Amino acid sequence: MLDGTSGATLLSIPFGHSADALTMVLGEFREVSALIENLRPEVTHVTSGAVAAKTAEDQIAVTGVLESEAVAAMHIRGGTSRATAFHWEINGTEGDLVVKADQAQWWSGGLRLYGARGEDGTLAELPVPARYQRSLTQWTDRSTEPACNVAHEYALLRDQITGNLAPDEDGVPDFRHAVRRHRMLERIREAARAGRKVTLAEQGS
Repeated sequence: MLDGTSGATLLSIPFGHSADALTMVLGEFREVSALIENLRPEVTHVTSGAVAAKTAEDQIAVTGVLESEAVAAMHIRGGTSRATAFHWEINGTEGDLVVKADQAQWWSGGLRLYGARGEDGTLAELPVPARYQRSLTQWTDRSTEPACNVAHEYALLRDQITGNLAPDEDGVPDFRHAVRRHRMLERIREAARAGRKVTLAEQGS
C-alpha cells in the first residue's frame, strides 16, 4: 500500500470499493474533478519503529456530476480517525439516507442505515430487509462479522455460476464490471493530474 506503482493503493482499493458502491446505487459519473495527494511521504512501522518511504496517495477528493444530473462528492484519506470512520449521506427530493460503519473499510463489516422522509424531522435507524441477505439468510445474526460480506459475495458468485443469478443485474459484479470501474479510476487519476474536469465517456466492456 506504500508503493504508488504497486497497483494496491488507496485509490484502487478503498476508494474503488466506495466508488463502486456509490455508482451501483446512484448511477455512473458523467464527469469528475479530482485532487489526489501524498501528504505523508514517510510512515513509521508501529512495532519496529522503522521509517519507510511512501509514494502512494493518502488523500483523494472527487466531485462530479452523475448521469442522473445529481452532484456527488467523495473524500477518502489514509490513517485513522477519532471522529468518522465511514459516513455516506444521500439527500433526495423525498427524504434522506445515511449509511454508517465503525471501520473505514466498511465492506468488511456491518453497516447501519438511517433515514427520514416527508415531515420526519430526524433520522431513524432502518432495519435492513432480510431479502438482502439472499444467499446467506442463515447468517443474519452474524452480519456484523468482518468475514460476512466476503462470504456473501462468494455465495452470490456461486449462484451466478450455477445460473441462478445474472451478472451485474443482481448486484453480482463480473470482470466486465471490474474493467469499467478501473477505467473510471484511471479517468479520476487523469483528472487529478490535469487539474481540470474530465468527462467520463462510455466505459465500454
